[in-house]
Amino acid sequence: GHIVHNWKVRWFVLLQDKLLYYKLEGGKKESSPKGRILLDGCTITCPCLEYENRPLLIKLKTKTNTDYFLECCSREERDSWALDITGAIHAGHPVQVQELHRMKNSFKLLENISLHHIVGKMRDSSTGIKLTLNLEQGNRYKETFTGSALVDWLISNSFAVSRFEAVTLASMLMEENFTKPVGARSTEAMRYSDLSEQFLDDSTALYMFAETSKKMLSSKEELQFNISELSGTIVKQGYLVKQGHKRKNWKVRKFVLRADPAFLHYYDPTKEENKPVGGFSLRGCLVSALEDNGVPTGVKGNVQGNLFKIITKNDIHYYIQASSKAERTQWIEAIKPLT
Repeated sequence: GHIVHNWKVRWFVLLQDKLLYYKLEGGKKESSPKGRILLDGCTITCPCLEYENRPLLIKLKTKTNTDYFLECCSREERDSWALDITGAIHAGHPVQVQELHRMKNSFKLLENISLHHIVGKMRDSSTGIKLTLNLEQGNRYKETFTGSALVDWLISNSFAVSRFEAVTLASMLMEENFTKPVGARSTEAMRYSDLSEQFLDDSTALYMFAETSKKMLSSKEELQFNISELSGTIVKQGYLVKQGHKRKNWKVRKFVLRADPAFLHYYDPTKEENKPVGGFSLRGCLVSALEDNGVPTGVKGNVQGNLFKIITKNDIHYYIQASSKAERTQWIEAIKPLT
């Protein structure tokens, strides 16, 4: 509301040059509009982060400098409305509309993007991401932010133009150890999901800066991770080349195969800390060699051959290269009994 700044449910209708809103009586909209927003000369901000406890806002500023704050029911609905309203604002400029749709539907991160620069901006006390106390399953987590809050912040600060790009950036921040998952939901996604699903654009998934995580991580939590997955008997270990899930690049990883419980973990050999950067349970997995005559679907980049594939029970595909056919065979024969 403009006079009293309260929030009211209104029925909105988007026309070519204006946005009409109607009052609802008994669940039905009245015949005449309560008001209208002329879109000519409007600017739109989405996501709008001016209200900390209302992450689903769109802000419209008319050419007479009147601000309208509109709250949607979901992020998908908010982004859909924002796209359509922006299209209406630029209706007289079809080239701009085409460019807008291309940007929203394409995958193109900023060139020469600096993750250090993004983290610096995130930490800014006035314009950075808001750190709050969050509760999950009865546990209290200080100085955390949600996955969807980070995605909104990245878009609003022009580091990404779509939620897909923002999730990719957030995944990179986590992969490069700038941020850490905290709490059961985000931690489980990090440990058991495909890389493309490890960061959750979700208001219930919690994250924090890695430095904060190091200070707060208790030895009990660390021990639980070691006991549950890393206590199995090492069956086989060695260096293989693994394809990334997001950027489809190939990286050398040290793989460790364990039994009881059956897990395959992989480590970054360039990092001193002896902690896996990923891993998954082998229960219900399928493992098979891939033919060397041609590149299979889903595989990109520099492929030397000697490929094999592991499909988890959640249908996550891992593509791995061995240095020789003999080594590939050895790994497959070691993994198969544990599936």
